[in-house]
Amino acid sequence: MSVEQYNKAARIIIKAGSLPFPINETLISIIKQMINEDELALVEAFRRKVSQTLEELRKSSKMPDDQIFRLVKSLAKKGYIFNQPNSEGIMVYRLMPLVMVGAFEYTFMGKIQHTADEKALAELFASYFDEVEDFIQMNYDSIIPIFEKMRPFDRTLPLLEKNISGDEVQIIVNENLEVPEEDIIPTQRIEDLILKFDDIAVGHCFCRNHKDLLGEPCKQTQLRENCFTFGKSARFVSEQGFARLVSKEEALKIMKQSEQDGLVHKAFHPHSDIQKAETSVCNCCKCCCGTLDWWRGGMTAMINSTNYLSSIDEDLCTGCGICVEKCSVEAIHLNTENIAEVNEKICIGCGVCAHFCPENAIRLIEGMRRVYVPPPKLN
Repeated sequence: MSVEQYNKAARIIIKAGSLPFPINETLISIIKQMINEDELALVEAFRRKVSQTLEELRKSSKMPDDQIFRLVKSLAKKGYIFNQPNSEGIMVYRLMPLVMVGAFEYTFMGKIQHTADEKALAELFASYFDEVEDFIQMNYDSIIPIFEKMRPFDRTLPLLEKNISGDEVQIIVNENLEVPEEDIIPTQRIEDLILKFDDIAVGHCFCRNHKDLLGEPCKQTQLRENCFTFGKSARFVSEQGFARLVSKEEALKIMKQSEQDGLVHKAFHPHSDIQKAETSVCNCCKCCCGTLDWWRGGMTAMINSTNYLSSIDEDLCTGCGICVEKCSVEAIHLNTENIAEVNEKICIGCGVCAHFCPENAIRLIEGMRRVYVPPPKLN
């Protein structure tokens, strides 16, 4: 198999995603380790259209049905093909990108065994992400406009219960908050989100699994199996062995355990359209979360949708600093008077600060908004 064929497959896989990732030797090494030579031909069939029916795939691949089904089954097990019926019951085959959400997430979503192959692949991905950061920094000025036009990668669902009392966090409806118009306000309570789905699957946090394989275990939580998918995404990951189906009761129990560790609920929607039903919810820590880690490292922007903004009651704040410690995006600091202040441009409205505040000095201001913070320019 020629180098050009691997390069072609790499370009098609990167094009399936939304991020401007480079084609380089490390990416080719990842693809060689994950995709067999005979599977490259099916990847190439998606070069013009990322989602296809069987009839379309027959034409684009020029393969008989039995070969298509064999390769689809193999690539789905590796997280490169998503094969689920659409709303009309027609099976659709979609080529998945490398990340957000794609082969990287699915690969590390299952229970890891710490094998040599797993560690080698984890190292390759880590090296590639470092190289992506260098690429973004070298082309910073030309790439920033791309980030500015993107829809939010994820949406924050807030923690709305106080850790000490169990009471509700105070919500303020602020009509003066400048917010974009939305036709539909998506589900805000994690309990309501869980209850509206019949099919729920839980897998391992791919970010923490990846870090574990690199010898960098999470500093915030021991939880691993708390990455959720819903609907046809739940059916897909359970069919491929990436996750297992669970009841609503078990899902809610795991969500509550995640909240006790101060993890942030982040929901994902099809094509980042928050008016469409959620496909998944991650429970993110501040040290391992890919989107936060990549943002801090200068690889990508932080682009988030949220319906809340933290607000500090200066009269109640004692300057204990717990909110500063717990904030996953470093949006809170203590001022010269030892009072907590919120950077409204960075706050993603997760409610973790209000959840843990011992003085009940933090409230949430309601109002849908887009949080956009460009990656730091490091060079």
